[in-house]
Formats: sequence, C-alpha cells, structure tokens
Amino acid sequence: MSSATPVGSIQTSAKTTQAPGTAGEPVLIASGIEKTYRRGIWPARHQQQVLRGTDLTLAPGEVVGLVGENGSGKSTLMKILVGALTPDAGTIVHTGQLGYCPQEPIVYERLTCDEHFDLFGRAYRMTPDAVARSRRELYAALGFERYATTRADQLSGGTLAKLNLGLALLADPEVLLLDEPYAGFDWDTYLKFWQLVAQRRDSGRTVLIISHFVADEERFDRIVHLRDGKAVPR
Repeated sequence: MSSATPVGSIQTSAKTTQAPGTAGEPVLIASGIEKTYRRGIWPARHQQQVLRGTDLTLAPGEVVGLVGENGSGKSTLMKILVGALTPDAGTIVHTGQLGYCPQEPIVYERLTCDEHFDLFGRAYRMTPDAVARSRRELYAALGFERYATTRADQLSGGTLAKLNLGLALLADPEVLLLDEPYAGFDWDTYLKFWQLVAQRRDSGRTVLIISHFVADEERFDRIVHLRDGKAVPR
C-alpha cells in the first residue's frame, strides 16, 4: 500500500490481485475527509460543513452499505472517493480501478447504448474485443440487449438506470461505487442486480452502495451510517 498523499488528493497504487474471500490489504482507505459548502447569497451567506473527518476503509471481496439521511453527505463522499469532487482535507488511497455509478446517469442523449459502451471502453483503454465481450455479458445479466441500438434520450428511466450501471461495470473494476443504483428498477432487475453484486463478492471484488435506507441487510457484509459528518458502524 502506498503512503498517504497530501491533503485533498487521491493516490492510486499498483493493481493487486486478491483471492476471493480472503483477508488482505484494504482496496480503499479514506482518512479524515472534510468538506464544507458555502450556502446562500451575501450578506446571508454561510458555511455548511457536511463531512467532518470522515474515515472509511474497504476490504477485498466485501459489500458495504453507506446509509444516512438526506443531506448527510453520502453523495458528496462518493464523489470525493472517485475524484469528481475535491475535499477540503483528508487523504484517499486505493488499489486497482474504480467503477462509479452516479445517482443521476451521465449519458449522451444522441448516442445509443452500444455507442456508450464503445465510448467508455475507449476511455478505459479496453480492446474492442474486450468491450464487445463485456457489453454482451452486461446486456444478458441486466436484460436490455433489445435496446442496444436505441438512443439514450429514447430510453425509459429503468433502462437508463441499467445503462448507467452497465457503464460502471464495463471494465470489471476492483472497487465498484454505486450511488442509489437500483432507483427505477423493477423487481426482476432488482434481483438481477443483487446477483451481479454476489458474483463480484465471490470474485474478490468490492462494492460500496449508497442508499437512503437498507431493506435487505443480509445482502451486505456490513453497513456504515453517515451521521454528523462522520462514518460510524451501524
């Protein structure tokens, strides 16, 4: 594991291979994460501290739930973990590749599902054959292959959520970070989602899932509650 990096930065160490289900070096360590937002308009402008020295450690092959009230900082923490937002203080160290499924899908309206996978595959530096294989598996696992040539602006909310999740899974990342991933899923897709999560756990991959509430606690290895700007075991 690499040493800690300067305040507000993220460091990626060399990719490691971990046997499924075995204890080992953490795949992600977030230490002392702080974030404050400026709210309102002058002269009533004020500061609101959302994260107050948040610590979070993820181990290989575990499924972790991150819960908390609206406004507790869950999505803020997730964005900081993937580098989409800069913290005011703290360090993040992770091994291997991160996959990120934001709460609101980030897609290009005029591109089809196939074209999204091709575009993201290039960004991940995957070979065309690897992209095609992974895309085919994801279509089958989530059940939306019939929309392969459909533009994003013509997809239903549920199918758009499948595409959003599929893009996060495309490169088979070591750490998968999901922000309310099953919003809009029907029951069948919800069950397929958990099958995918279980397969990732069995292969030694790590999954962090943000949710407002946890209905199926038995599906998680542990649950962390974000309260008063800090992560505490539930």
